[in-house]
Amino acid sequence: MARSEISDPIRVLLIDDSASIRIAFKKLIAEDPGLELIGAAPDPFVAVEMMRDRLPDVLLLDLQMPRMDGLTFLRKIMSQRPLPVVVISAFTKSGSEASFKALELGAAEVLAKPSVSTPDERREAAIRISDAIRAAVQSRQPRARSARVAGPIQVGERHTADVILPRIATAPGFSGPPVIAIGASTGGTEALKVVLEALPSGLPPIAVVQHMPQHFTRAFADRLNLTCRLHVKEAETGEVLTPGVAVIAPGHRHLVLRRSGKLYRVELHDGPCVARHRPSVDVLFRSVAQAAGGGAVAAILTGMGDDGAQGMAELRQAGAWTLAQDEASCVVYGMPRAAVELGAVDRVATLGDIAREITARVTREDRKAVP
Repeated sequence: MARSEISDPIRVLLIDDSASIRIAFKKLIAEDPGLELIGAAPDPFVAVEMMRDRLPDVLLLDLQMPRMDGLTFLRKIMSQRPLPVVVISAFTKSGSEASFKALELGAAEVLAKPSVSTPDERREAAIRISDAIRAAVQSRQPRARSARVAGPIQVGERHTADVILPRIATAPGFSGPPVIAIGASTGGTEALKVVLEALPSGLPPIAVVQHMPQHFTRAFADRLNLTCRLHVKEAETGEVLTPGVAVIAPGHRHLVLRRSGKLYRVELHDGPCVARHRPSVDVLFRSVAQAAGGGAVAAILTGMGDDGAQGMAELRQAGAWTLAQDEASCVVYGMPRAAVELGAVDRVATLGDIAREITARVTREDRKAVP
């Protein structure tokens, strides 16, 4: 949707006890004409009074506040007047745990408290805030074609995977050792939990990109490792992937797989955001297309935007088998839709069927024979 078609900006209410954070968010939100900050409250009590005068479209909610913590307020909001909520969290172990609890309670996204000490950090923070707010709104009305969910403002140049990994065509019929690649964004923490918990041990190695702030991915991997039959961990540069292991890209670095004999080795890369994200699903998928070709199985799950669509097209062209979550089971049907519309998807499945589809594909002796 073109910017000129937007009738009203998205109304945002910020709740954070830190005056410096309120100032930083005010400035960053003001850079996006599609957003309107209608209030900045130091705690939930003040926020409730503000909401009596004007109801926001989305809440930006700190979790650690003195008079009422954010989780308590989130429970009240979700039971009395559900609204799209983006959680603001600190880079701490307790902050990570509280953030995951907030996602379980119905928050749509997690934002790290922004660092804006350099122009690049400021640009990235503006992108993340803009995207998180729109994703949260769309998560509550995923099929609505509302002006309030218009595309995010473009902040700076949009990069493709070329800035991290040049595109190289694979030879026809090329097939490396089996490997599984998965990408997700908004709603993905719960979707990945469903998928990974349902996968049996002993499968080929799995590489995952979930859009999530720096430091939160390790806590996320550790939580999944407690409940999955697979061994789940945050990816480390240089490690060799083995069957039965799932690695999750760190929240601030691109994940690339390289062929290492009959196995795959992890590379982690800094550099610009790709498709507005770092880590980017497009980067992972391109690397898997180049390293594994027809030996790969890839799935794209719920998420706003189109990160992963181009990479999935390259995977399919390289002979990989590709799978997308269906609209009905997505929190936000953005990334899977983009891949489907690009002709990059072999099979569409409900969230509950994704793990079964992956398992059936990789456990067949002749994966090409699976219908």
